[in-house]
Amino acid sequence: MTSGMALGPDELTETALAASKADGCIVLLTDTSEVNLRWANSTMTTNGHTTTRSFSVISMVDGADGAAIGVVSGNGVDLDEVRTAVAASEEAARQSGPARDAAPLIQGAVDDDFATPAAATEIDVFARLTDELAGAFRSSRGRIAGSAGSDELLYGFAEHRLETTWLASSTGLRRRWVQPTGTVELNGKTADDLTRSAWAGAYTADFTDVDLTALAAEVRRRLSWSARRRELPAGRYETILPPSAVADLMLHLVLSMDGRPAHEGRSAFAAPGGAPGGTRIGERLTDLPLTLSSDPTAPGLRTAPFLTTTASGDSVSVFDNGAPIPRVDWLRDGTVNALAYPRAAATELGGRFTPPPENLVLSGGSSASTDDLVGRTERGLLLTCLWYIREVDPVSLLLTGLTRDGVYLIEGGEVVGQVNNFRFNESPIDLIRRAGEVGTTQSALGRELKDWFSRTAMPPVRIPDFNMSSVSQAS
Repeated sequence: MTSGMALGPDELTETALAASKADGCIVLLTDTSEVNLRWANSTMTTNGHTTTRSFSVISMVDGADGAAIGVVSGNGVDLDEVRTAVAASEEAARQSGPARDAAPLIQGAVDDDFATPAAATEIDVFARLTDELAGAFRSSRGRIAGSAGSDELLYGFAEHRLETTWLASSTGLRRRWVQPTGTVELNGKTADDLTRSAWAGAYTADFTDVDLTALAAEVRRRLSWSARRRELPAGRYETILPPSAVADLMLHLVLSMDGRPAHEGRSAFAAPGGAPGGTRIGERLTDLPLTLSSDPTAPGLRTAPFLTTTASGDSVSVFDNGAPIPRVDWLRDGTVNALAYPRAAATELGGRFTPPPENLVLSGGSSASTDDLVGRTERGLLLTCLWYIREVDPVSLLLTGLTRDGVYLIEGGEVVGQVNNFRFNESPIDLIRRAGEVGTTQSALGRELKDWFSRTAMPPVRIPDFNMSSVSQAS
């Protein structure tokens, strides 16, 4: 093989496994094909197409005190690099101490398409989107109601990515998965002063289900609301969280649901009082029949049915590569139902092997839309999305963050104007407890965490006393 030429998946994985002298070896290879579009000032600006490769060799070396692991990564462009990475991973394992998460490697399941080359996306995936964008650009002239015919300027970004992952191991595993990921974000600003801004976004697997015209209409509607401005002080307000805001909050919730920290009394899911050894599994958080689940087969949100990872942590272990990923109900009918455990931790702590989620769905609400919740609100706030969310206290899962791109005042069941932004302080666990009304679940794009976790479906949620802790000058 000539240096600089990318090896095929079969050749790379088999070369690595043949070169291995370790007691166990896992090879992970991911080829990524990505296209993107950008637009600004209601004009297309750039587009691009990139392909990248990453591969990792995980070597396991048995010792007197247990198995040790070494991981080395590279680009996999020639055979010499692959063999060098294998040797380096073995040396790293020999220099490491015994791994706390050691477990027998997963035995071989073989996919029929393992030797199939990487999937590739093309700029044509945006064909429908660009047609609708052109129409949105034309419609952005003098169309903002309540703004004396003011123009709007549209900004945004769309990307589509196909990640083909191969997993091979010395125990016979040969797995392949193609993960599609697409997102589109649309931001509208008033052309006169650029001070008023509105946002909408969506997740998609292939852009056949993205309605850019509807997104543009929603942005335009929110800009029309912002023509009337009121200032409000900090305080607790009845607040409607749209699906985007709920997505970011529920992601923070589920990503804190690791078993080991709970057993060790250092997470919000430790037993009451933080007593070591106990968890909150079985505790009812709400009488609403809410279920927070992850499922590789969820329609429109499909993910790999087997686990892949190059690093171990509280929720995942490199020893578990290739393990089947089941549906998990993290909350079931309002009750804490599961925590994330690698196999070794599950055995040690008396839990059940549960991989962390790759998608997330909150269900169990009514058929009400966000507009329906607004229509039933005498006085309150409607958010657009949240931003700069940070953890303040892991034991209570207290979060702080900012509202962004539009907070709107509701009076008498109608949006009557935009108010200033706020900093909030809330725990998603407490929000589940205090939720007064939950609407219908729909595909949602969390604004802050979208770059690495975009596959969610969430409902709008009414909180009777959302804590807007201070006024923010953010736009």
